Amino acid sequence: MSNKKVLFQKKEFEGWKTLNDTVMGGSSSAYCENTNSGLLLKGNIIEKAGGFVSCRSSIYKPSLDINEYQSFELKIDGQGRTFKFAVACEDDILGLTEFIPGGLRWIKSFPTKKFGTTKIEIPFNSLNPSVRANKVRFPFKFKPSKIKRLQLLHSKFGDNGLLNDGFKSGPIKILIKSISVF
Repeated sequence: MSNKKVLFQKKEFEGWKTLNDTVMGGSSSAYCENTNSGLLLKGNIIEKAGGFVSCRSSIYKPSLDINEYQSFELKIDGQGRTFKFAVACEDDILGLTEFIPGGLRWIKSFPTKKFGTTKIEIPFNSLNPSVRANKVRFPFKFKPSKIKRLQLLHSKFGDNGLLNDGFKSGPIKILIKSISVF
Protein backbone atom coordinates (compact mmCIF):
# COMPACT_ATOMS: atom_id res chain seq x y z
CA MET A 1 0.00 0.00 0.00
CA SER A 2 1.26 3.48 -0.88
CA ASN A 3 1.24 6.57 1.31
CA LYS A 4 -1.56 9.11 1.39
CA LYS A 5 -2.63 10.73 -1.90
CA VAL A 6 -4.68 13.93 -1.81
CA LEU A 7 -7.45 13.83 -4.41
CA PHE A 8 -8.99 17.24 -3.62
CA GLN A 9 -8.04 20.10 -1.34
CA LYS A 10 -8.45 23.86 -1.14
CA LYS A 11 -9.25 25.22 -4.63
CA GLU A 12 -8.80 21.83 -6.33
CA PHE A 13 -12.50 20.91 -6.27
CA GLU A 14 -12.95 22.01 -9.89
CA GLY A 15 -15.91 20.37 -11.61
CA TRP A 16 -17.87 19.70 -8.41
CA LYS A 17 -21.56 20.62 -8.74
CA THR A 18 -24.64 20.71 -6.57
CA LEU A 19 -27.34 18.04 -6.66
CA ASN A 20 -30.34 18.81 -4.43
CA ASP A 21 -33.68 17.16 -3.69
CA THR A 22 -35.33 19.27 -6.40
CA VAL A 23 -34.49 16.40 -8.79
CA MET A 24 -37.10 14.38 -6.85
CA GLY A 25 -39.70 17.09 -6.25
CA GLY A 26 -38.18 18.63 -3.11
CA SER A 27 -37.49 22.31 -2.58
CA SER A 28 -34.11 22.47 -0.82
CA SER A 29 -31.63 24.90 -2.33
CA ALA A 30 -27.88 24.85 -1.97
CA TYR A 31 -24.82 25.49 -4.06
CA CYS A 32 -21.17 24.42 -4.11
CA GLU A 33 -18.44 27.01 -4.29
CA ASN A 34 -14.71 26.49 -4.71
CA THR A 35 -12.87 28.59 -2.07
CA ASN A 36 -9.27 28.98 -0.95
CA SER A 37 -10.11 26.72 2.03
CA GLY A 38 -11.98 23.96 0.17
CA LEU A 39 -15.42 23.22 -1.23
CA LEU A 40 -18.21 25.18 0.44
CA LEU A 41 -21.75 23.75 0.45
CA LYS A 42 -24.16 26.49 1.44
CA GLY A 43 -27.94 26.73 1.31
CA ASN A 44 -31.21 25.74 2.95
CA ILE A 45 -32.59 22.23 3.49
CA ILE A 46 -36.35 21.70 3.47
CA GLU A 47 -37.34 18.27 4.74
CA LYS A 48 -40.83 18.14 3.20
CA ALA A 49 -40.96 16.22 -0.12
CA GLY A 50 -37.22 15.71 -0.20
CA GLY A 51 -34.66 16.52 2.42
CA PHE A 52 -31.19 16.47 0.92
CA VAL A 53 -28.45 18.66 -0.49
CA SER A 54 -25.16 17.49 -1.93
CA CYS A 55 -22.02 18.26 -3.88
CA ARG A 56 -20.61 15.78 -6.35
CA SER A 57 -17.62 15.57 -8.62
CA SER A 58 -17.79 15.47 -12.36
CA ILE A 59 -17.72 12.02 -13.94
CA TYR A 60 -14.15 10.79 -14.22
CA LYS A 61 -13.09 9.90 -17.75
CA PRO A 62 -11.11 7.72 -17.63
CA SER A 63 -12.19 6.26 -14.29
CA LEU A 64 -10.18 7.15 -11.22
CA ASP A 65 -7.95 4.21 -10.23
CA ILE A 66 -7.26 4.11 -6.49
CA ASN A 67 -6.76 0.35 -6.37
CA GLU A 68 -3.45 0.63 -4.51
CA TYR A 69 -5.15 2.32 -1.53
CA GLN A 70 -7.51 0.99 1.15
CA SER A 71 -9.36 3.98 2.61
CA PHE A 72 -10.72 7.45 1.99
CA GLU A 73 -9.96 10.30 4.37
CA LEU A 74 -12.19 13.37 4.52
CA LYS A 75 -11.57 16.58 6.43
CA ILE A 76 -14.78 18.54 6.85
CA ASP A 77 -16.21 21.36 8.95
CA GLY A 78 -19.65 19.77 9.27
CA GLN A 79 -21.59 21.66 12.00
CA GLY A 80 -22.32 18.48 13.98
CA ARG A 81 -24.33 17.02 11.10
CA THR A 82 -24.20 13.43 9.87
CA PHE A 83 -23.26 13.04 6.21
CA LYS A 84 -23.14 10.30 3.62
CA PHE A 85 -20.10 9.84 1.43
CA ALA A 86 -21.09 8.15 -1.84
CA VAL A 87 -18.91 6.61 -4.53
CA ALA A 88 -20.10 5.56 -8.00
CA CYS A 89 -18.12 2.88 -9.83
CA GLU A 90 -18.17 1.44 -13.32
CA ASP A 91 -19.54 -2.06 -13.24
CA ASP A 92 -18.52 -5.22 -15.04
CA ILE A 93 -22.04 -6.07 -16.17
CA LEU A 94 -22.30 -3.88 -19.26
CA GLY A 95 -23.18 -0.74 -17.31
CA LEU A 96 -26.49 -2.20 -16.18
CA THR A 97 -26.28 -0.61 -12.73
CA GLU A 98 -26.71 2.79 -14.39
CA PHE A 99 -30.21 1.73 -15.45
CA ILE A 100 -31.19 1.46 -11.79
CA PRO A 101 -33.12 4.66 -10.96
CA GLY A 102 -30.75 6.81 -8.90
CA GLY A 103 -27.84 4.55 -9.76
CA LEU A 104 -25.86 2.21 -7.55
CA ARG A 105 -23.67 4.04 -5.05
CA TRP A 106 -21.27 2.81 -2.39
CA ILE A 107 -22.07 4.75 0.78
CA LYS A 108 -20.97 5.32 4.34
CA SER A 109 -22.58 7.69 6.86
CA PHE A 110 -20.48 9.55 9.40
CA PRO A 111 -21.04 12.20 12.10
CA THR A 112 -19.08 15.44 12.37
CA LYS A 113 -18.09 17.67 15.28
CA LYS A 114 -20.28 20.70 15.95
CA PHE A 115 -17.21 22.98 15.88
CA GLY A 116 -13.91 22.62 14.07
CA THR A 117 -12.70 20.09 11.55
CA THR A 118 -13.66 16.42 11.61
CA LYS A 119 -11.19 13.96 10.10
CA ILE A 120 -12.99 10.79 9.07
CA GLU A 121 -11.48 7.61 7.67
CA ILE A 122 -13.69 5.46 5.46
CA PRO A 123 -12.14 2.07 4.62
CA PHE A 124 -13.23 0.79 1.22
CA ASN A 125 -14.53 -2.40 2.87
CA SER A 126 -16.95 -0.32 5.01
CA LEU A 127 -18.78 1.09 1.96
CA ASN A 128 -22.19 -0.49 1.36
CA PRO A 129 -24.03 -0.75 -1.97
CA SER A 130 -27.13 1.44 -2.01
CA VAL A 131 -29.78 2.79 -4.34
CA ARG A 132 -31.61 5.91 -3.15
CA ALA A 133 -30.76 5.31 0.53
CA ASN A 134 -31.80 1.64 0.40
CA LYS A 135 -29.28 -1.15 0.91
CA VAL A 136 -28.83 -3.41 -2.11
CA ARG A 137 -28.87 -7.12 -1.35
CA PHE A 138 -27.44 -8.24 -4.71
CA PRO A 139 -23.72 -9.12 -4.27
CA PHE A 140 -22.04 -6.22 -6.10
CA LYS A 141 -18.32 -5.72 -5.54
CA PHE A 142 -16.71 -2.32 -4.89
CA LYS A 143 -14.22 -1.51 -7.67
CA PRO A 144 -11.51 0.92 -6.46
CA SER A 145 -9.91 0.81 -9.91
CA LYS A 146 -13.13 2.06 -11.58
CA ILE A 147 -14.30 5.14 -9.63
CA LYS A 148 -16.69 7.28 -11.70
CA ARG A 149 -17.81 9.95 -9.23
CA LEU A 150 -17.60 11.06 -5.58
CA GLN A 151 -20.42 12.77 -3.68
CA LEU A 152 -21.08 14.18 -0.21
CA LEU A 153 -24.73 14.40 0.94
CA HIS A 154 -26.64 15.69 3.93
CA SER A 155 -29.91 13.78 3.82
CA LYS A 156 -32.79 12.94 6.11
CA PHE A 157 -32.00 9.29 5.26
CA GLY A 158 -28.92 7.50 6.54
CA ASP A 159 -27.67 4.04 5.72
CA ASN A 160 -30.12 1.25 4.87
CA GLY A 161 -33.02 3.66 4.31
CA LEU A 162 -33.31 4.51 8.01
CA LEU A 163 -33.72 8.10 9.18
CA ASN A 164 -30.53 10.06 9.80
CA ASP A 165 -30.39 10.98 13.51
CA GLY A 166 -27.90 13.75 12.64
CA PHE A 167 -30.20 15.40 10.06
CA LYS A 168 -31.06 19.08 10.47
CA SER A 169 -33.29 21.03 8.14
CA GLY A 170 -32.74 24.77 7.73
CA PRO A 171 -29.60 26.72 6.82
CA ILE A 172 -26.45 24.75 6.06
CA LYS A 173 -22.89 25.94 5.54
CA ILE A 174 -20.21 23.28 5.55
CA LEU A 175 -16.67 23.15 4.23
CA ILE A 176 -15.05 20.09 2.68
CA LYS A 177 -11.35 20.80 3.24
CA SER A 178 -9.91 17.72 1.57
CA ILE A 179 -10.56 14.23 0.26
CA SER A 180 -7.61 11.83 0.23
CA VAL A 181 -6.90 8.12 -0.11
CA PHE A 182 -4.35 6.10 1.83
